[in-house]
Amino acid sequence: MGFTQTIKNIWSVEDLRKRIGITLLLVIIYRFGCYVVLPGINPDELMALKNFTSDGLMQLLDMFSGGAFSQASIFALGIMPYITASIVIQLLGMVLPAFQKMQREGESGRMKLNQYTRYLTVLILVLQGPAYLMNLSYQVKAAGGYVDMGFWTVVYMTIVLAAGSMFIMWLGERIDQKGIGNGISFIILIGIMARFPEAVIQEFTGRLMNSAGGGLVIFLIELIILVAVIAGAVLLVQGTRKVPVQYAKRIQGNKQYGGARQYIPLKVNAAGVMPIIFAQAIMFIPITLVGFSTEKTGFFGAFTDMYGFWYNLVYFLMIVAFTYFYTAITVRPAQMAEDMKRNNGFIPGIKPGKPTVEYLDSIMSRITLPGSIFLGIVAILPSIAHICGVNRQFAGFFGGTSLLIMVGVILDTLRIVEGHLLMRHYDGLMKDGRIKGRTTGSGAF
Repeated sequence: MGFTQTIKNIWSVEDLRKRIGITLLLVIIYRFGCYVVLPGINPDELMALKNFTSDGLMQLLDMFSGGAFSQASIFALGIMPYITASIVIQLLGMVLPAFQKMQREGESGRMKLNQYTRYLTVLILVLQGPAYLMNLSYQVKAAGGYVDMGFWTVVYMTIVLAAGSMFIMWLGERIDQKGIGNGISFIILIGIMARFPEAVIQEFTGRLMNSAGGGLVIFLIELIILVAVIAGAVLLVQGTRKVPVQYAKRIQGNKQYGGARQYIPLKVNAAGVMPIIFAQAIMFIPITLVGFSTEKTGFFGAFTDMYGFWYNLVYFLMIVAFTYFYTAITVRPAQMAEDMKRNNGFIPGIKPGKPTVEYLDSIMSRITLPGSIFLGIVAILPSIAHICGVNRQFAGFFGGTSLLIMVGVILDTLRIVEGHLLMRHYDGLMKDGRIKGRTTGSGAF
C-alpha cells in the first residue's frame, strides 16, 4: 500500500511526471542509437570484437557504453571521453591557479570550465576515433570480413563517432534541464544496467546446465551475496562522520545572530570512485606493454592475469593509497577551519586556527582508513566472484566502478524525486528519515 501511494503521489505532481516522461524518452533515444551500426560495417562480422571486449578495460568501456562499443555503434565511444575531459579539468583546478580562479568565479567560471571541458572532449574524440577504427578493422579481419579503412573513410567515420558522443552529451544536458537527476550520470547508469539482464540470464542458464547439480541453490546464494554487497556499497557511499560546530552569538541592533550548533559531515569515502579509476589506469600499463610481446612470464607477466593474487594485491594497495591521495587534495581542513573562523564558528573543546586544522585532519585520516579498505575490497570483489565460478559479465556487478556508480546515481535520483514530493507536502520515499545522496551535487564522479 505504501509503495502504491508513493507512485500515486509521484504521478499527481505534474512537473515531476513531465520530467520523468522526458527522461524516459531521452533514454529510449539513447538506447536506440546504441544499436545503429557504423556505415559500411557488417554486424554479422563483429563476433571477434565482442570477444575482445569481454574482459579487462575493454569490458569496462563496453559496459559504460551500454554495449555500443562492441556493436560498432555510432555511440561506440560513449560518454567516457567527456568523463575523461571532466576529470582532467578537475585535476587542473587543483594545481593551476588560473583554473582555481575560474572555480571561484561562480556561474561565469563554471561556464568557462564547461567550455574548456567540451574542447578537450573533442580533442580526445579526434584521437580515440581513429584508434577505435583501426582496432575495429583488425577485429573484423580476424572474423574473416573486410572493412575499407582508407584515409577519408577513417575521417568521416571519426566524425560520425565524435558526433555520436557529442549527441550523448546533448542528451545528458537535456536530462539536466528538463529531466530527473544528473544527465551524464544517468546515461552511464543506463549503459551499465542495460547489461544486467543478459548477465543474470547467462549466469542462471549456466548454473542450471551444471551437471554437478545444485546450480539453482548456488544461483540464489549469489543473488543474496549481491544484495549484501549492494547494501555495503550504500553504506560506503552514504557513510559520514559528523563534527559539531558551535557558532558564537552576535548581536546587531535588536537582533541576535548565531549561537546555534551545526554539524560538518565528513564522508568516509570522500574520493568516490576516483581511486579505482586511477588504479585501473596504472594497472593496465603492464597489460598493454606485455600485449605487444609474446612473452608473458616473469614480473610483468604476473600483472597480466587480472584474477591472479599479485595483480589484485597491488590493485588493492594502490586503491588504498589513491584514496588517501585524492581525499588529501579534495578535502582541505585548512579551508574548512578558515571558513568556520570567518563565520564565528568553532569546534567545542578545540582552539581555532592550527589546532582545528590538525583536529579535522586527524579525523579525516581515521575515517579514510576503513573507507579506503572497504573501497579496495569492493574493487577486487569481481575478481573474487569470477574465481569462485561466476561468469565474467555477471561478476562485474559484484563490485568495482560499475557498482559504486549505480548505487550513487540511484540514490541521487531518488533524493531528487523525494525533494519534489516533500516540496509539495507529500510523504517522502522512506518512513524513517530522508534519502542521502553521495554529495551535495549529483555528479557522476
